[in-house]
Amino acid sequence: MKKTILLVFSIFLLAGASALNADNRSAAKADGVSSKAGVPAECEDVMLQAFYWDSYKAKTSTDSKFGRTKWIDLLKDTAAINANFDVVWFPPSAGPTGCGVGYSAKQYSNQESDWGTKTALSNLINALHKGNTKVLADVVLNHRGNLSNWCNFWTDNFGSYGTFTLTQKEICRNDEGFTNTKSSCYGADYTDRGANDTGDNFDGARDLDHQSEVVQNWSKAYTQWLLNTMKYDGFRYDMTLGFHGRYLKMYNEAAQPYMSVSELWQSINRQKQHLEECEYNTMVFDFQAKYSMKGIVTGSYGKLNANKAFEGLRKHGLERYSVTFIDNHDTFDRGTAYGDNQFTPTTDLTTTTNKDYVLQASAYMLMMPGVPCVFYPHWASYKEEINELIAVRKRVGIHSESDVLEETSGQYQYSATVQGHRGKVIVRVGKYRSKTQPEGYELAVEGGDRGNYTVYVSMDQQGVEEVDLPETGVRKIIYNGQVYFLREGKTYTLTGSEIKE
Repeated sequence: MKKTILLVFSIFLLAGASALNADNRSAAKADGVSSKAGVPAECEDVMLQAFYWDSYKAKTSTDSKFGRTKWIDLLKDTAAINANFDVVWFPPSAGPTGCGVGYSAKQYSNQESDWGTKTALSNLINALHKGNTKVLADVVLNHRGNLSNWCNFWTDNFGSYGTFTLTQKEICRNDEGFTNTKSSCYGADYTDRGANDTGDNFDGARDLDHQSEVVQNWSKAYTQWLLNTMKYDGFRYDMTLGFHGRYLKMYNEAAQPYMSVSELWQSINRQKQHLEECEYNTMVFDFQAKYSMKGIVTGSYGKLNANKAFEGLRKHGLERYSVTFIDNHDTFDRGTAYGDNQFTPTTDLTTTTNKDYVLQASAYMLMMPGVPCVFYPHWASYKEEINELIAVRKRVGIHSESDVLEETSGQYQYSATVQGHRGKVIVRVGKYRSKTQPEGYELAVEGGDRGNYTVYVSMDQQGVEEVDLPETGVRKIIYNGQVYFLREGKTYTLTGSEIKE
């Protein structure tokens, strides 16, 4: 296929593709759900968690394998990130420096953190935006660190959104800060405390009282400031079990993020309850789907089947709100009791066995509904294989609400047929999966080196769609479901290979 032919087709069909997308958006809005803040409808995005625990450090035991991920390090990798991911989840960027990973930050308007300077962060966000990639801020509203003792706080200056200095009256009444004899506010009178916690307690820092109007205004100011001043696009909310979902709904409605994702480790029923509390103004990390994927490790492939043992949001018709993942910064071994090692028996991903597990799970996750979130160590270890799977997902147009048309599973194998916007895939994982090519499908990916996965593709929609990537001089073109990039008169595949005349 010549570059000139590709470009001509894309120009002629651009208007039709744009009209089709507009019609799809109008139809989606008709259901009254698509307008929810933070939950894009039929979302084709693929997410990258661009860090792991302590990955801001140099020369740690894990750093030698997966690479440091400070802002300046990620900036060097923006071309590869932009080519493969639509959304990137950053660690908490609130500071000051010395707060480590950032889950007990002290001053939220201070964006000088252990991950790097505010300038480096802004440069990184701008570079990702130029490649049409959105960025999620890790937002910790349940609790925060203190200034000089257990119960005082730094002042936050959010510019036009306000200046706030929280006091012990904004700490939950039943927080351990009032019951621990080592605390500066031990035994404080109830008139000097907030209301009772509306969720679970976190004993590593002071839990904030979200019934307080001061805390509500601080939270709304912070989230709006992150979007409009720091130029983030959405939020990953930390420990949302710690406060009632109606408050998260309040903050999302005030800020209007592109995407919102809640962290809850709990049961599927508790996740469903959280979605109801938020009135479906957020997505959630699908921990139950992660635990089902452990069937790949144990040889229990029926756990992947929604008609059998699968216990993710997809089983309950809530795949639109599901962000799927294999591992994250907490579940992956942190050298502490926090890492549950649910998926990989050891954190040495380079072993043949672990590679097999990770790539089978990646093939499954990237061909399923929901928004898949790739974990940085997995991507760093197997970029070629994971990028190839992402390219297939994008080619077919699998999205957060895709239908799983058929599922079968047995001993050591699983197969599913999934419908995307532009075609269908059949994904098979397991050592004993069928190797017979289905009629009407082409082989898209064959996992090698004990990868033990196969993906077949059947395209439903032929034609061209063209998308400009602002300020980059790059034009992204989807031709017959394949993704190409045009730059300076040359055509490249999604993985960067030039297509010659």
